Formats: sequence, structure tokens, C-alpha cells
Amino acid sequence: MLSVRAAATFGIAALLSSQIMGCRSPGERGTDPGAQKPTATDVRLQGVDTSALTPREKSEWSRLVTELLAPCPEHPVSVAQCVNESRACPACVPAARYLVEQVRRGAAPSQADAAYRARFSPEAVKNIDVSGSPEKGAPNARVTIVEWADFECPACNAVRPVLDALLARHPGEVKLVFKHFPLSNHPNAEKAARAAAAAHKQGKFWEMHAALFENQEKLDDETIERIAREIGLDLARFRQDRDSEAIADLVARDRKQGEAVDLSSTPSIFINGRHFPPSSDFADDLEQWVRLEIELRGGRAAAAPAPKPEEKPGEPASSAPAPSPAGSATSARVP
Repeated sequence: MLSVRAAATFGIAALLSSQIMGCRSPGERGTDPGAQKPTATDVRLQGVDTSALTPREKSEWSRLVTELLAPCPEHPVSVAQCVNESRACPACVPAARYLVEQVRRGAAPSQADAAYRARFSPEAVKNIDVSGSPEKGAPNARVTIVEWADFECPACNAVRPVLDALLARHPGEVKLVFKHFPLSNHPNAEKAARAAAAAHKQGKFWEMHAALFENQEKLDDETIERIAREIGLDLARFRQDRDSEAIADLVARDRKQGEAVDLSSTPSIFINGRHFPPSSDFADDLEQWVRLEIELRGGRAAAAPAPKPEEKPGEPASSAPAPSPAGSATSARVP
């Protein structure tokens, strides 16, 4: 079984192309005529703690916040100037802190630059149609998480309790939307997806969702029929819907939507239309990302969960199973 914290070896966020003049993406190097020139080598910003950085890292971070444009397009100044002048851009301080973490983790300048754009540029946001898709959580949530998953993917199963715990920690603030992406190298994934879609028509999607993942190593026809009976579906209607062209089209629609947003693995997660990138510390990074989304939209995030006593922050529990190697079926690439 895959470690939850290592379950995020999926997807690589696409680099965003730069824009010019008033259409420039936040994060583009360069400033407007009234902005500070990028000459600082030891920047200090109120509300941003850089004490964990080495002198070399501090210099690199100083260069990044001085050269990269602020997250708000209406403030075409550097991140550093945005913070120093207390500009009306609520994302400036979080952006500076985000860059601290990128540099601290050893990201190369180009990697930190790309990560910053993916996290804060408006051009990185995808328009995802969630109408008709199964969802749970707050209907009018500030944060919408869209997950494309495959019922035979072990990594998808490992991510499931992390997402459930996230919704439980932020009631009223987060909504989870599920989309199907059965992979061709998983022989039962398509039939499982159709079974879940058929269960959705009877209002039992999440019951089927849980049971399919719990039985993902044996998703044959007999197992799926047994699950349908156990969760109380009308079997005749279930079979008719499961085998219908409408359900096949629904699953195909989800897959096509995933391809349209350059989905490259399962599970693949988008948060308010923005791709949640690969992470070696999935649970913590997801929590931080969602907390920031809530705060940027005027909400108040719940207290961050404390690490378990036997664990060090940022480390998986010693009893957790070893992670699967990158590129395995648990994070299978799109054919």
C-alpha cells in the first residue's frame, strides 16, 4: 500500500508563457517605470520570516522577490515593492512566503519561478465545468477541489482519506468534486467508473465510491454487483444505467475534460481551477494550499492540524508503507 504522504507523485504543472505590458502574468520578470529596480541582495519584508534560509538562499530569495511581479495584475510592481508599500494585494505577503519555502526546499531559480507562476498567475487557472459531477462538502464553498481519479489506482485510494480529512477540518469552506479518468492499463477501471456513475443516478455515488476503492484489487463483475446490492441500489435500474450509452458518454466526457486541462496522471487535483502540483509532502502541502485559498477569499481557515507525537513534522509515520517508485501504475501516465 502506498504512503499517503508519498501518494502525490502525479502530474507536473505546465510552465506558463509570459505576457507583455498590461497583460503580463504576475511573476514575469521586469517592472513598470515606477517600480524598484532589481538590485537588492538582502531584502527584508515585514511579515516574511527568512531566518531558515542560508546566506546563499537568502540572496536567491531576495533576487526572486525583487524581480518577480506581484500576484495582482493591477499592481505591476515586484513582490518586494508590493509588500513594502502595503499595496492592496492580499496575495503579496503569501507569495513572498511561498518563495521562501521554494528556496528552502532547494528549488533551482527556474523551478521556483515556474512554481510561483503556477501558484499565483491568473493565467494558470483552468475553467472546469463541474455541472452534474458528484460532489460533497459545502455547496457554496470558497474552495472547490476537483479530482480526476481511477478506481484501480492505488495512489487514488491513498489520497482518499487525506481529502476526506481536509473536508472535515474545513466545514463550510471546501467542496470536493469527483471526475472519472479510467486508465487503459487498468482492466476494470472503465467498468468501475460506469458503476459509480450509475450509482450516482440513484443518489449513492459516494457509497459506491468508497466500496470500489476498498475492493480495488478485485473489481470484477461479481464484486461490483455485490457492492450494488450491499449499498441498496435497485439492481435492475443499476444494470440498465451502467450499460447505457448515456453513462458511457458521461465517463468519456470526464476523461475528455481531463485531457483538455493537460491531465498527466491519476489522481490529478485542481483547486479553484489551479493544478495542485507534484509534492513529496502531499498532505501538508495540500493543507497549506487550501488554507491560503480560504484566506485569500475572505474566509478564516481552521487551526492547522498538529503532528502526531510519534512523528516529526513533515515525515510519514514509521508504520506507513513504502512509497511506490515514480512512474508506476499508482501514478500511471495518460496513454
